[in-house]
Amino acid sequence: MANRPLRALREGSSDGAEPQLTVEQLASRTGMSVRNIRNHQSRGLLPPPEVRSRVGYYGEEHVTRLGLIQEMQAQGFKLTAIKHLIGEHGPSTEQFLGLRRAVTAPFETESPEVLSTADLAERFGEATEKETAKAQKLGLLVPIGDGLFEVPSPALLRAAEEVLARGVSLAAALSVIERVKRNSETTSRAFVQLFLDQVWKPFNESGQPNDRWPEITEAIERLRPLASEVVLAAFKQTMEAEVEKAFGRVLEDQAKRSR
Repeated sequence: MANRPLRALREGSSDGAEPQLTVEQLASRTGMSVRNIRNHQSRGLLPPPEVRSRVGYYGEEHVTRLGLIQEMQAQGFKLTAIKHLIGEHGPSTEQFLGLRRAVTAPFETESPEVLSTADLAERFGEATEKETAKAQKLGLLVPIGDGLFEVPSPALLRAAEEVLARGVSLAAALSVIERVKRNSETTSRAFVQLFLDQVWKPFNESGQPNDRWPEITEAIERLRPLASEVVLAAFKQTMEAEVEKAFGRVLEDQAKRSR
């Protein structure tokens, strides 16, 4: 039986009700085999059932947690990673879902565009095979077949187009974009590590107290926009200094020639 989405598994739930599902009924409800359910329980991914008259009964929390495990497996998470994140005694499903939404939420809403080879040639001229391959490697263009390309960040492509209009070659522009992306990856890792070391690690070591989950989720939601603000402010300062330094030398050389 195919795995059901988490939302479907929640339909008809009655939070707080006494567990009423046998393991066979839980298997039918979630689309999992009894063997897999017991395997998850032995791995510490699922809380034990409530035992009454020597029969184990499962409730809606088990249904929802199994649905979450299915979703995470579909997204490529290994069971060991899932156990680390939401194990038997980990955060509640709702807490983890809130955390996951904060982590996976889009940074900004920029709608991708689809351009043809002819569109690209009109905007950027005839690019060489090497330049096209580099643009794809940098994630500027994603081939989708039939001579069409998806542009994940139209704003970045427009910036490249304007740079070319100022006399910069496409190869030189791609080289700068590559360096910027590499530096951005380093900066991003630094901010993420800062959060993990200073916010998540102390929270995790304190036993992940329930009353602090909203604070942690909010911190993650603010991480990206806050990092963006810091990077932009620092870039403005360094860009101003570099422009003054570089063109100061240009003006000085120009003055010498005029003598």
